Amino acid sequence: MEVEGQATTVKESQPPKFALPVDSENKATVFRLFSVAAPHMRAFHLSWVSFFACFVSTFAAPPLLPIIRDNLNLTASDIGNAGIASVSGAVFARVAMGTACDLFGPRLASASLILLTAPAVYFTSIASSSTSFLLVRFFTGFSLSTFVSTQFWMSSMFSAPVVGTANGVAGGWGNLGGGATQLIMPLVFALILNIGAVKFTAWRIAFFIPALFQTLSAFAVLIFGKDLPDGNFRRLQKAGDKTKDKVSNVFFHGITNYRGWILALTYGYCFGVELTIDNIVAEYFYDRFDLKLHTAGMIAASFGLANIVSRPAGGMLSDAVAKRFGMRGRLWALWTVQTLGGVFCIILGRVGSLGASIVVMIVFSIFVQAACGLTFGVVPFVSRR
Repeated sequence: MEVEGQATTVKESQPPKFALPVDSENKATVFRLFSVAAPHMRAFHLSWVSFFACFVSTFAAPPLLPIIRDNLNLTASDIGNAGIASVSGAVFARVAMGTACDLFGPRLASASLILLTAPAVYFTSIASSSTSFLLVRFFTGFSLSTFVSTQFWMSSMFSAPVVGTANGVAGGWGNLGGGATQLIMPLVFALILNIGAVKFTAWRIAFFIPALFQTLSAFAVLIFGKDLPDGNFRRLQKAGDKTKDKVSNVFFHGITNYRGWILALTYGYCFGVELTIDNIVAEYFYDRFDLKLHTAGMIAASFGLANIVSRPAGGMLSDAVAKRFGMRGRLWALWTVQTLGGVFCIILGRVGSLGASIVVMIVFSIFVQAACGLTFGVVPFVSRR
């Protein structure tokens, strides 16, 4: 009986089996893009799809602004303020999201925020003034802080050799929503017009599509996601396998880490610029070159769609140079790509022809988005807490 009990104990103590090879912390040591194996690759796909949905919602308005501004009598100042509001909401929400991930796990934090901000997307359809339009864009923008949970989740699931790639692809494919919505919303608007709705009604109905997509993505994260390779935060804390942090400790260690502030500033100069372009690029081409709404949307979409390769390329480059040069290689690669992005941003403001503007915009998008991927090739190593 004693021997059998010992054998059972040994058997029960064996580590769980995963579809991917893992390290001592059960983090995946490989990244297989087209796998949906639980929990690592399933978390990857849930994170980028939900982040993609939030990007589609947040930037659903810009491609339809020529119609919305006529309906709501928006001035250039009103449009600019609404664009700023959509981004500024995300700035403050991201600080809170980081703390929420530390305390409750990326799965619950992400899904909760997505569900809390989804009503703002639905309410866009009943906006009747510049003030209400600004408010719905402000609250919708909070959903962009799911980027934090996406990167937190990837850093919890993948080990150092591939974490830059995982972060880059998840962030890049999520950001892809900023380009996809430039195509999706004009097409949805046109479809609703063809069904028989008038244009000032059609744009309002169109917002139910991103709102529903965002809502469904939140439920998918809740139902199919897992915080860590070994399970969810709450279960692990109850079992004593994970300590429960205090809000004050998490916040203190976060704001006192100077490396975090440096990377926040760096990220502001790549991702912040990217968000700004997402807000204005369709209207810019529509007004400056007198294009049709759908044509302007297609050109604008190419900026965001570059994320399918550019941000992932940044993450992969970070992992590649780290193998030879370590952290110094990651930092120098980030500085070089970030600088080139700034140069092409300046050039974009100086070219005057449609063809040249499109070419420079695409080159600029590649560098600015790759810089985002390179930034989050560094972030997982800022703190082990």
